[in-house]
Amino acid sequence: MLGVSKDTPAAQKKFKEKYQLPFPLLSDADTKVQQAWGVWQEKTLYGKKAMGTVRTTVIVDAAGRVERIFSRVKVEGHVASVLEAL
Repeated sequence: MLGVSKDTPAAQKKFKEKYQLPFPLLSDADTKVQQAWGVWQEKTLYGKKAMGTVRTTVIVDAAGRVERIFSRVKVEGHVASVLEAL
């Protein structure tokens, strides 16, 4: 398991420590990884459009095959959904 975000490594370190995450966080400051996975998209907030990360969870098996994609993830209830899928 790992997380990817546009945040700097320093910001990710603070986030990981705050939430005691047991997995690595990877910095994708230039969004190349997010673009490749199709999660860097135009979003609208309060009527204003901007590019941003669409929160997504991807389950990849040991052979590197994508098993399941959870798009536009909402935090509440998501962990249970992922655990059920696993």
